[in-house]
This record gives sequence, structure tokens and C-alpha cells, in this order.
Amino acid sequence: MLFSKMFIPTVKEDPKEAEVASHRLMLRAGFIRRLASGVYTWLPLGLRSLRKVERIIREEMNRKGAQEILMPAVQPKELWVESTRWEKYGKELLRFVDRNNRELCLGPTHEEVVTDLVRREVKSYKDLPVNLYQIQNKFRDEIRPRFGIMRSREFSMKDAYSFDADEPAAEKSYKDMYEAYVSIFERCGFKFRVVEADTGQIGGSFSHEFMVLADTGEDIIISCDACGYAANLERAEVGVTGIEPPGAKAGLSKRVPTPGQRKIDEVSKFLGITPDRLLKTIIYNTDQGVIGVLVRGDREINDTKLKNLLKLDSLELADERTIEEVTGGLLGFSGPIGLTIPLYADMDLKFMENFVIGGNERDVHVVDANLGDFTVKGFYDIKVAVAGDGCPRCDSGKLVATRGIEVGHIFKLGLKYSQAMNATFLDNEGKEQFMIMGCYGIGVGRTVAAAIEQGNDENGMILPIPIAPFEVDVLPVNTGHDESMNVAGAIYEELLSKGIDVVMDDRDERPGVKFKDCDLIGIPLRVTIGERGLKEGIVEIKRRESKDFEKVPVAEAAGRIIRYVEDAKHR
Repeated sequence: MLFSKMFIPTVKEDPKEAEVASHRLMLRAGFIRRLASGVYTWLPLGLRSLRKVERIIREEMNRKGAQEILMPAVQPKELWVESTRWEKYGKELLRFVDRNNRELCLGPTHEEVVTDLVRREVKSYKDLPVNLYQIQNKFRDEIRPRFGIMRSREFSMKDAYSFDADEPAAEKSYKDMYEAYVSIFERCGFKFRVVEADTGQIGGSFSHEFMVLADTGEDIIISCDACGYAANLERAEVGVTGIEPPGAKAGLSKRVPTPGQRKIDEVSKFLGITPDRLLKTIIYNTDQGVIGVLVRGDREINDTKLKNLLKLDSLELADERTIEEVTGGLLGFSGPIGLTIPLYADMDLKFMENFVIGGNERDVHVVDANLGDFTVKGFYDIKVAVAGDGCPRCDSGKLVATRGIEVGHIFKLGLKYSQAMNATFLDNEGKEQFMIMGCYGIGVGRTVAAAIEQGNDENGMILPIPIAPFEVDVLPVNTGHDESMNVAGAIYEELLSKGIDVVMDDRDERPGVKFKDCDLIGIPLRVTIGERGLKEGIVEIKRRESKDFEKVPVAEAAGRIIRYVEDAKHR
């Protein structure tokens, strides 16, 4: 392909609306253009990268026996009512009414549709297993779309769904998809980690996320420095490292005035103690009623852990009026003594004694409180994990925090949807059984953006060869020099004949402009043909990530490039 014939609207200046590297560079390099909030058009260069990711996905999914389908983007309300998600999913589900007053939605995901499809067609254990996938645009009405393609409202996604007759078969399906995902992201050229994750809106019993490592990633990965444990922040467990104090003391507490001291740092400074000597009492409204949660003053509650522990559908901080009704005091002075609501304590509380709590009265705290002064339902791992915490899987390890970008997520759904939607089959004894399901998603556009977040510098993108819009840029310095153009054309044609994805920059532009555009777009390999080099019988090969040039005889240039490309694709 010739550069002069392509639609590549590059931009010199950084767009003001871009907050992260991928958004900034995709706009500058002419990969995407914004149509509306969270809605983007993919331009030729960006679409080339997107399609390359899709091709890798298809090859690896097909290799594992999955079969591609294409489901409708518009979905009827009735299916979502069956699964009980019509009301639960929230405002991200874009609902609308057609001309016949039928309620519909734009699909943010396709569990309901695919379950309906399979329950209609599969009747016997002989028809299982089934693994179906699609690559399709989804729509989620994000409250605050940001970061360009990274968190948009309309986005490209590969979603797959497995249906099995029993647990061993379901486990094999999950393992197959796990292996396929590892292959996909290895072929894309990523540095990534697989972490345990929360199942979120999709549901199910267990899941893994595939995280591309990037300093700018919006997700935090918690991992052990001594074993293989890794999880996202929502799911990350904390190991127990404390020593329980002897007995549950009571009757030592004293009420002390703390005028105007509401916040942890204010109270600790006023009393001359460290924040870990305080115990916070957080009041929540839930679908099971009002509850209190106790956590050490220097730690935060992990709402996801708490919801999963108590099997809650809704969880939100109580308003000031509710706090006053439950505790008798104001916000900032809540404590567990005397409360009649259920109290759930973080594991740290087992190892605390003579701590400080709120006095359930304006400007009053209680010092030297102990477990014997109140009753809790139990002690649980419900705090946010932080670097330095003990590992939940081994005795010696400490947790460390790194940043990453979620590009893939696989779920063990179990019977969540098959039971709700009566997706059954007859087993080998003629008995009706529910199908066991799995769900497996990849953000295709997000994968392209993640590659840019992981690979970029002050000059632009540094993309892996397998997913770059072009693998090679053949760049004649002076298009008015016949010999340069002849040599460039010969190298270009030889690369094309060997299946190399190559572009030739035939524009009548200054060399600096061409070099800048090549770097901005992130083309991994550049072959520069200049008059001075040709006098010596050489051309220059440059890797995008390197500042050094490799001088190569003209006759060897194409062969050298082909070898570099093939090596990159088979690492």
C-alpha cells in the first residue's frame, strides 16, 4: 500500500480531551475519531490493527473448537426479565421502546440471548458440549465515558459461551479458554498477568482477568512476591498475620470529649495515637437492611468483598439521617457499643485491644474499648488489600501492587443462567439436567489501546509487529531520486510477495515529516533508502523501539526484514 493513497489524518498537537497515552496517540495518529461521548469511528489505520487482533482471536478460538456466530445487538426485555437482570443491571443498560411499544435494550452482553438460543436447539447430552463465540459491538451507557477507546460506551468485544453436561466437562471448557487467552495475548506481543477476579454484573462462581501490564493502567493488580498468587484489587485477599490478644476484655472503656474531631486523622492527632489504634464503624443501607461494618482506622472496606460475603444485591453508604436513627449520634462519631443492627468485623479486629471507637454522641469518642464491649456476627477478610499485607496463599510472601489494563475476562457461570432460563437437556438416563455454562470475553478495541499504553514514547506508539497497522515502512528519503525510488519499489514488491504487511511512504514530503509519522503510527520496522547510503550499496533498517540503525546491503534488506517479522510472530 502507498502512503500517498491512504486516509491518515495525523495531528501534530496533543488533543486537549485526551487523558491517557492511548487516547492521545490514537487521535494524533489518525486511528480513531470521536462521533459522540464515548462513541468513536475507527479510521483505516486503527481498523487494520483491530482486524489483526480479531484474526488472532478467531484462530485461537477455532483451534479450541469454538464456533463463531453473530447475535443481534437489539435484545427483548423478556429475556432479561427471565434472568432477573432487567432491573438489577442498572443504568448502563440502554433501554428503549419500539413503535409497537415493545421494550428492548441494546446488548451490553449476550448471556440471555445465547442461553435462549441453545435451550431451543440442544435437547440431549449427545448435543453437548457447545462453545459459541462472536465478535460484535456492544453498548453500555457509561455514566462517565473516558480514556477514549479504553472506556467507551460503544465497543468491540469477543464474547464466548460454553455449555456442558457436567462439572468435569465444564472445567475442561474453562481450561481450554484459559489456554486460548494465554495464546492470544502472547501472540499479540503483550507482557501480561492472569489474576483472580470478581465476577461482577456477569455473575458466576469464579473468574480470571487477563491484565496487560502498564504503569498507566486503571486497574491495580495485587500479587505475592513469593508465590504465584495474583488478583485484581476487588478480589484480592489478605493473609492473617496478627497474634490474637488473650481473651475478650470488657469494662475498661472510657468516654472522652473530642470536640469537632470527626475524621480519623483528626481524632488520632487529638488523642495522640496512630490511626491503626482506631476502629471505624461504617453504616450501610443494603437490600437486607441496615448493617454496620468495623474496620481498622488506617484501612478501607472493600465493598465488593462485603457484597459477596453477605450475598447482597445492593450496598450503599447510609445517609446522615439513617446514621442518626441507628446510632443516636452524628456522622463521624459512630461506634459499635449499644448498636442493635448486625455488625460485621474485619479480621484485624481479632488482634486489637484497648482501641478507640466513636461514642455515638456528638464530640465524644470511647478509648480503651475491647471486643467484650459489643458483639459481632464474625470476623472476615473485608478490607482493601495493600502492598505489604501478608499473602493469603503462602506463609512467607508479602503482597505487592502493580498496575494493569483488563483486556480479557473468563467466568465460571455454573447454573446462574441455565436455571433462571430453564436451559435443560436429557442426560444418558433420560433425566432432565441444567446445562453448566461458562462465559469468556475480550475487549478487542481495548486490546489495541492497551498495546499503546504498554508501548509508547515521546514520539508516538511502539506497537508489536503482530498487531501494528503495518509491519514495515519502506521510506525513500527523496522521491525525486530515481535510483532511490527504484530500490524502494523493489524492496516493497519483494516484501509484498512474501506476505509482509508493508507500506511505502511515497509522499513528496521532507524526510523529517516522514520519520515523525512513521514513529507516531508505531510501525515496528523502517527501511530508509537514501542517496548517500545507495552510493555505498546499503540501506538502513531501524526498529521502532531502538535509536540505532542497522546498515544492510541492498540485496539483503528484504530477507533481513522478513526474518525479523517471522521471528516476532513465532516468539
